[in-house]
Parts: sequence; structure tokens; C-alpha cells
Amino acid sequence: MLFSPGVSSIKRQVLELTAVDQKPGFSLPADLSADRPAERRGLSRDQVRLLVIDRYADTVAHTRFDRISEFLAPGDLLVFNSSRTLPATLIGKARDLALAIEVRLAELLPDGTWLALLRPVSPEKIEDVLAHGLILDFERDLSCEVLNRDQRIRRLWRLRFSKSGMDFLDLLYRIGQPIRYRYLSAAWPLNYYQNVYALQPGASEMASAGRAFSWKLLLRLRGQGVGSTSITLHTGLSSYLDNELDRQHLASEEVYWVGEEAANTIRRTRDSGGRVIAVGTTVVRALESTAAEFGGEIRPCHRYTKLRITAGYPLQIVKGLLTGLHEPEASHLDLLAAFVQPETIYAAYNEAVQRRYLWHEFGDLNLIL
Repeated sequence: MLFSPGVSSIKRQVLELTAVDQKPGFSLPADLSADRPAERRGLSRDQVRLLVIDRYADTVAHTRFDRISEFLAPGDLLVFNSSRTLPATLIGKARDLALAIEVRLAELLPDGTWLALLRPVSPEKIEDVLAHGLILDFERDLSCEVLNRDQRIRRLWRLRFSKSGMDFLDLLYRIGQPIRYRYLSAAWPLNYYQNVYALQPGASEMASAGRAFSWKLLLRLRGQGVGSTSITLHTGLSSYLDNELDRQHLASEEVYWVGEEAANTIRRTRDSGGRVIAVGTTVVRALESTAAEFGGEIRPCHRYTKLRITAGYPLQIVKGLLTGLHEPEASHLDLLAAFVQPETIYAAYNEAVQRRYLWHEFGDLNLIL
């Protein structure tokens, strides 16, 4: 079933919100959380819905993702995040204690240690036992030592594992599981959390804006003259399972790479007047971090970024964004406000709620041009 384009005026919707003196925002019903991948809903990856906001024409359109080519033009450039999702959840046992602890890996630090969220598997409190020197044992002779609490994000602890590098990754892919939130109906296998083009292992959670791309669609876009290139930014945790911390929108320091080929392709696109369209907020952060460091230019680099983009931020590189649909309190909405006014986003989101779009990593998508 194809969805009607349903083009409507964003400006009209904003005026309607103002007329009833309604504070800009939206409510997300619980049943609009995508609890399973599209493939488990009888669809292919590229058949999820697509909400298109044209910020210049003041319109919003409703279509299906496999028709995204209708909104792109020859010379446009899609910039993907090639990061590959890790099975970033481990279940360990505190040595000498009858206590099972879930470890959610958040960030690999330059010294080879990890920041991780630690929580009990059963409802027991673990704060009294979490301390420097605690040893956690996992399957296949893997263990880790708890070192210290992170000073900025107090829910995270620094861990040193008994294995490192490829030895650690090999074990992680054998015994780990993808991070799972309560709205999911099952523990879906890791392959559902991988984008078809993903290459570099390192993401705690999927860079989900690109999940709907199929190889067939990518080849069709190439034939249409829409270019593509990739950077890499390994995403951290989207939630610290603490409402107060999540409301603070603390951004972890995430590592990213911009290669020479990507930098050259982006420069050529800009020089020829094409649009650079980020596939995901991670790509926006990486490209704009690079531009901020090099005076508005894109150069090959390997850096860490804590850049937070909000309303009024002067975007220097990215002209369009493909992203998921974000929860009412999500920090990603702040980033979207750098592209369009919050009132515009909320008007479009309220329409998406009425049309029963689905949210979260297995849900529908939003293109802002």
C-alpha cells in the first residue's frame, strides 16, 4: 500500500496551534512505539513511512521511504554513518557475590577502557557493591575490573576488560546481545540492528536513520545521480535509564572519522551547488564538528566530539537531514531545531501522530530539506 503524498501547509498547522493557545509540543502514545523491525511487520526495510518537511515551501508530505528519490535531485549527496552496531549488552556476575549485573557498553576511551552503564539483572540495588576493584566475570573467561565512576555522567563507570582489541570484539560478538529497551516485544537478533552498508564495528546502538535503505534503493539513487559517501561516528547510549539525567541531554564524547575520500566528495558537492544531506544526527555532529575546527571546511580527521547543536546553530555543511522520529523529551529535537523552527517540527509531528507513524529505531523516518 502506497501512502498518499498528503501535502499540507506547515504554516497553517503552526497557526492552528497558536490559535488555540497551545504550547508547542506533542504527546507520543505508547502504542506508536515500533516494537519490532519492519520485516517482522510484513514489510521490507524500505517500505516504512516517510515524513518529508520542506522548510522552504512550508509543506509536509506523507509517503513511503522507497519513494525518497522523488524528493532528491541529481547532484545531491547522501552522507552515511558506516558505524556497525555492537552487541553491547553483557551479563556478568560480581565475583564472590551472588549478584548478576547487566553491562551496557557506552564508549571506548582512548586508553582502551570502556565507559558502561551497570544495572542489576534482578531488582536488587547494586550501588553499595559498585566500587573500584570489583571484578565482574562473564562467559568464555572474559572478566572486567570496575575502576571509577565517570565524573560527568554519574550513571557510567569505567571498566577495564581482561581482553582488548580484536580479541575483545571477537568475544563480544559471541556472548553479547544488542541493547534492548522495554518497548520492544522481543530480543531481536543483531542483524536487525545493522544497516546494509555498515562496516566499522563500534556503535553501542544502531545509527537507525539509515536502516531503511536497501541495496536496491541505493542502486536506484545512484542511477538517478544522487551521490553517496560515508563517515564513521560510533554512537553511545541513547538513554542512561535515569529520567533526570536523560532530561539534562548530556552528550557523551563520541569518536568519529572523516576520510579523505569523503572530505573530497563533500567539497566537490558543495562547489557544484549540490545539497549535502546527512543520514542521521550523528553525521550532522561529525561534519559540523569538522567544519567548526577547520574554519568551515571539511578535511580528513579523526577526532572526539561533544558538540551540541541546537536552535540558532550556524550549520556550515549540512543542508538536509534524514532522521528517525524522536520522543518529546529527546535531545535530538534540539538538533532538529537548527534546521527548522520547533513549532514547525511539532506541527509535523502532531500530524504524524494522527496518521499513526511509528517511533524508535524500527519505526518510520523524517526527511528535512
